[in-house]
Amino acid sequence: MVDADFLLTGIGQLCTMAPEGAGEGPLAGPFQGRVGAIDGAAVAAYRGRLVAVGKEEEVLARVRVLPRATVLHARGRLVTPGMVDSHTHLCFAGWRAEEFSLRVQGADYLEILQKGGGILQTVQATRRASEEELVVTLKERALQALRQGVTTIEVKSGYGLSWEAERKQLRAIRRVKEELRGRMDVVATFLGAHAVPPEYRGKGSEYARKVAEEMVPRVAAEGWADFVDVFCEKGVFSVDESRLILEAAAKEGLGRKIHADEVHPLGGTRLAAEVGAVSADHLVATTREDMALLREAGVVACLLPATSFFLMKEAHAPARTFIDEGVPVALATDMNPGTQPNPSLLATMTLGCLLYRMTPEEVLVAVTRNAAAALGFLQDRGSVEEGKKADLVIWDCPTYHHLPYRWGVNLAAVVIKEGQVVVDEG
Repeated sequence: MVDADFLLTGIGQLCTMAPEGAGEGPLAGPFQGRVGAIDGAAVAAYRGRLVAVGKEEEVLARVRVLPRATVLHARGRLVTPGMVDSHTHLCFAGWRAEEFSLRVQGADYLEILQKGGGILQTVQATRRASEEELVVTLKERALQALRQGVTTIEVKSGYGLSWEAERKQLRAIRRVKEELRGRMDVVATFLGAHAVPPEYRGKGSEYARKVAEEMVPRVAAEGWADFVDVFCEKGVFSVDESRLILEAAAKEGLGRKIHADEVHPLGGTRLAAEVGAVSADHLVATTREDMALLREAGVVACLLPATSFFLMKEAHAPARTFIDEGVPVALATDMNPGTQPNPSLLATMTLGCLLYRMTPEEVLVAVTRNAAAALGFLQDRGSVEEGKKADLVIWDCPTYHHLPYRWGVNLAAVVIKEGQVVVDEG
């Protein structure tokens, strides 16, 4: 018998994300489509960690429910792990709605820049904003995600593009992380190399050196972030500039992530494999040869279908090819003010099905187990297994098929963080 201070019974369908034979890593190839479903299930936890998972009668026979334990009944509904959004830009000031209007009327990016839009508009607004303003808006956006079943969320800086402004963003992220502790885990990523700042126009290499030699060591020394990211793309940062920054991150003991192959197969995917990145993100233009490098290096492919959808692109990341090549695929929102302002990971799942032709099983794996792997957290979340965090969602539907199918509807009824109810919609 094991002690339990949390018990959830009456589960119609439990998706564990731990199918038989899957091993301990992210799910790839045919395993990407296996959700480890158990009908008539229950789960128990003690001090925030799962201690029993399985058929209800088996769980009840194994646990000793302590006095004052939290005891819930799922009423025959679906239960999954808490979802993980592994790529967001939630910390910013100002929206770019006018830019959206221009885009749907046919304006290209250069025209938008000439009219004062683009990423530098957000940089200017974020530089002007106070830390307190960033905290308030970031917390609101994070809570929107929590109410939709996201229990772990990554947040990047990258709209400051100077040490002072980047540190202001990172301070805001840290404050929200502390304010939401116990309800949601917030993971900070330093993206000082998101774009070349206006004061370094024509001097991108000089700015990249500044990021690598000055900013990254300070981020590490002061404990501001878990990861360092860079936007490796034509007209932004070259492969060599990106390598300089990511090698600096590795030297400082920080995790590495990379925006790669969004428009051109520049070599960012190969760089991700070379520097031991935990994930490579976007990957619209990635070749089969580079997919093999990701697979061999154990890099998760984090795809962002809502971005190419919102930009009305004809080209989308080749998710089916990634899966066929045995590369684990995660999906994330890429929520940001310019190219994807929707914080819904549920909507991202739907777009993964419609644009990528992924199955409901594959997209659910992509926002749970594989998304946790894209943050290096698979050891304690992303699946419903004994020893992992009791991060769970009770959904107002009977099976996982409903999550991507019922487009635009928030089906999260109860969100549980480490055995504590943090959202209760009934």
